[in-house]
Amino acid sequence: MTFTAFILATALLLLTPGPTNTLLAVAGAERGFARGIRLVAFELVAYLAVAVPLALASTALTEAAPHFREFVSFAASAWVAFLAVKLWPQTSAAGMEPARVTGRTVFFTTLLNPKAVIIGLVLLPSGGNLWERSAAFALLILAVAAVWCGAGQLLTARAENGPRLARRVAAVGLGILSVVLFTSGLRLA
Repeated sequence: MTFTAFILATALLLLTPGPTNTLLAVAGAERGFARGIRLVAFELVAYLAVAVPLALASTALTEAAPHFREFVSFAASAWVAFLAVKLWPQTSAAGMEPARVTGRTVFFTTLLNPKAVIIGLVLLPSGGNLWERSAAFALLILAVAAVWCGAGQLLTARAENGPRLARRVAAVGLGILSVVLFTSGLRLA
């Protein structure tokens, strides 16, 4: 795969709605762009912690652990279902506020994000200089995160209940994604 093809494929994969992007959009909606974008450092570290080692060990890993992809699908499904429940805003009568999106949540969500596995096992080791591709991957993470944080802020800026609506939409989307990941794991098994 050429470097240009790698950039395009990685950018498209990262732009795809998913759990990390959903959290960044919610953070942008709740905190605004400038404060939401600070969570990107947690996303960056988690993506690189998964993708680069997988790229380095891709051949050996797929031969030694043939059910690795299924395990990742099931683990990601469980985590995303948990996030969906956690993001759903509680009623004020219950006296509970929904949990805020934290760096820790973004970090662990990204660690379990199947995109990291795809990038680490397929895109990064697809030829060329791994370190050059890893640097480009890091820059793409920053750019895409900025898009999602900004989108969250823009979509809720004029709505009276914007952050609450963003959380509800995100929770429903994550619930659907959890089911998709689970069924994907079943098909792989």
